[in-house]
Amino acid sequence: MDSNPNNGPKMAAPIKHNPPMTLKAVAKHLGLTPGTVSSVLNNSPACRSVPGHTRNRIFAAARELKYRPNFHARALRVKRSYTIGVITGDIGDPYGSLVISGIEHYLQDRRFFYLTMVHRHENESLASSSRLLLERGVEGLITIGTSITQPLPLPVVAVAGHRSVEGVTNIIINHRTAVLCALQHLAELGHREIAFMKGPASSSDCEERWRNIVEVARELGISLRPGLIVELNRPDGRGALTPENGSPFAMELLSRDLPFTALFAYNDNSAIAAVRVFRDAGLRVPEDISVVGFDDIQAATYTSPMLTTVRQPLNKMGEIASRTILDRIEERGEYVPEIAIEPEFVVRQSTGPAPTRRR
Repeated sequence: MDSNPNNGPKMAAPIKHNPPMTLKAVAKHLGLTPGTVSSVLNNSPACRSVPGHTRNRIFAAARELKYRPNFHARALRVKRSYTIGVITGDIGDPYGSLVISGIEHYLQDRRFFYLTMVHRHENESLASSSRLLLERGVEGLITIGTSITQPLPLPVVAVAGHRSVEGVTNIIINHRTAVLCALQHLAELGHREIAFMKGPASSSDCEERWRNIVEVARELGISLRPGLIVELNRPDGRGALTPENGSPFAMELLSRDLPFTALFAYNDNSAIAAVRVFRDAGLRVPEDISVVGFDDIQAATYTSPMLTTVRQPLNKMGEIASRTILDRIEERGEYVPEIAIEPEFVVRQSTGPAPTRRR
């Protein structure tokens, strides 16, 4: 037996970790002050006075030296989190996804983070989401399709919010313009017997949009027959309104056996569901029934026929929400209670002249 301790199993050499590159080291490498380097890498207002070639040198050096900003240390130093809370009803909803995309694009360019909470249209979950985000030190809140009912101790922007609450900026679509475009389009095509899908109670846009439908229909001489109105309220009151769970409402309209030549759906998902149900029932779109949606999600151009719809600039609304919340946080502008966005009406293939014979 070999008793020589030098012949025993060799221990692996400890892995050496290089210390992280510091901002001061980058500044020393460039022969610049740490303040100048910091202002450029953090895209602060002070960096505007730094020449373009110097900014390029700083970014090149940061890449070469593998410098990574320590945002945790920065937050502790300036007592800020550089984080925004985003509250939405359903994370997979095409409407919310497009708004969040706009939020992400704007915040990312300005080196802000965001945390997303989903409440699935439950009041208790909405309250806990707000509380959890506040506990994590977010500097502002953006809600999507969710109306805030009481003031919060930080700036709030509500996309599709319709309640007047102190400290909350509501970003809304001009529903009167949207409804007028849709109903005028159908009226000009000769449609008088129009069915309507009214939004679910959980949607913050529902009440405002329906109020405008009632007013505009009266102005245009279009009758709102109760038998041609279906409310998109799911039994559980939860979840996004997808084409799959929107189909029963279109089936319900057909089952009432009341004639109609056009449908104004609450959103594109319910419109797409209706097109499929009508075609399965042997009806042609738009020859027998014209269909108008709302939102102009990406699927609107891929369904057959392509959907005529009211376009909400959802991505842009997300960017406006982000810009507004950062302006509030940085105190760059005055508080405004409401920002109205103009819609656009997009005519595609799902609408046509009213048939001369009733269905």
